[in-house]
Amino acid sequence: MTDHYYSSKPEAAHDRRTIETVLRGRKFRFTSDAGVFSKQGVDYGSKVLIEAMQVGSGDQVLDVGCGYGPIGLSAAVMADSGHVTMIDVNERAVQLATDNAKANSISNVTVLQSDIYSNVPGAERFDTILTNPPIRAGKSVVHAVFEGAYARLKPGGSLWIVIQKKQGAPSAKEKLEQLFSSVEEVTKDKGYRIFKAVK
Repeated sequence: MTDHYYSSKPEAAHDRRTIETVLRGRKFRFTSDAGVFSKQGVDYGSKVLIEAMQVGSGDQVLDVGCGYGPIGLSAAVMADSGHVTMIDVNERAVQLATDNAKANSISNVTVLQSDIYSNVPGAERFDTILTNPPIRAGKSVVHAVFEGAYARLKPGGSLWIVIQKKQGAPSAKEKLEQLFSSVEEVTKDKGYRIFKAVK
């Protein structure tokens, strides 16, 4: 079996490591492991998204493909009187994100193992959805993330995405424009594009 960070049960031998980083001016300490996305440290694209994203203090937020948690936990600090639901298909990532929430004293989060939106309660609607989508899982998966986000946003809610130009930013933007009334490129940095799509 090929082991990807989007496998539900990674088979790679454990290789836990501790990462210390500053995101939006706050120090975080994360534990990562083999078999999860960007185990060496918070990837550049996620950092660009974290610095750009706008999250209100009372927002209900969904982080799709949370990995070991940097985007969702940064959002939870911003949504200090709101709540962040963090989902990932990878059981190892879900356990790490749960541990990292505790390690950083962040309690306004729920971490779920979910194949895209399969375990997100159907009636739940969000103000903000954040994703660094699993490009390597293929375009159909990435588009399913966008479509499911549209269905799960409140009217006026926004989807924030980071995607590299060379990994399909133009076609991603085209897909978003089919779904959302407003799609804006908020920033670009070293080939990464941040898109904000408003329902």
